[in-house]
Amino acid sequence: MSENKTAINWFPGHMAKANRQMKEQLKSVDLLIEVRDARIPFSSANPDLEKLAPQKPRIILLNKSDKADPVLTERWINKLSDDTDIVISVNALNEQIKTPVYKAALQLTSLRRERQMRKGMKPTPIKAMVVGIPNAGKSTVINSIAKKKIAVTADHPGVTKKVTWIKAADDFYLLDTPGVLWPKIEDPDVGLRLAVTGAIRDEILPLDDMIRFALEYLLEHKENEFLSRYGIERPEGWEDAVKKIGIAKGMIQKGAEVDELRVKKMLIKEIRSDKIGRITWEIPQ
Repeated sequence: MSENKTAINWFPGHMAKANRQMKEQLKSVDLLIEVRDARIPFSSANPDLEKLAPQKPRIILLNKSDKADPVLTERWINKLSDDTDIVISVNALNEQIKTPVYKAALQLTSLRRERQMRKGMKPTPIKAMVVGIPNAGKSTVINSIAKKKIAVTADHPGVTKKVTWIKAADDFYLLDTPGVLWPKIEDPDVGLRLAVTGAIRDEILPLDDMIRFALEYLLEHKENEFLSRYGIERPEGWEDAVKKIGIAKGMIQKGAEVDELRVKKMLIKEIRSDKIGRITWEIPQ
């Protein structure tokens, strides 16, 4: 879709350190709880996890489900689920998610616990490493599972800086890790989806690239909602959409020209605050 073909290289020092710490801790955990953004279930998956822990079972939490298209979320759940991965749609900010996550963890560790009980042993506590890209809501997920505010949350990426063990129950421990992106994002559209949803800091990609990507997608997949939101007729491309929205919203600068920068900043803000509706930015193939 996008004309931007530039791969994104963004791997701050704390992310490299976090990757090393994650590798060191993997042997001590039973499973991974991978937090993804329900709006971008594919693009918010860290492909390095497959290399780091190919044998570890996973609970994949499609977080921020209230922001995503519910029909597409169900399709993504069906696509991503398999024998070793349990996929759950959650809204960690406003839902109690401890019970479904705990049940999934019990299911994925049942064989290990049964072996221990057959030997007359008390099953050891379940240890789960919580992983996810920046701004997917990992800290909010941890706080919801633990039912208390332990992990620091924010509406921008890169808050958690170190690994931390958290007791969620007597037999359930969580290992919090910093949000980690992979060193190089090869697919430009993956980078743009991450940028549009706020996983990458805004200065990483040009605003025009983000707006072009977002408007082209909306005009293809959410045309009625988009046109209705801004009270405009179908534009001739994304640049025409910016001008039409500027006129409709009265965003005019000196010389009677549309203040395009102001329009673009407004669009990104409205997209992220769900003003156009619940949008999933990729469709399962």
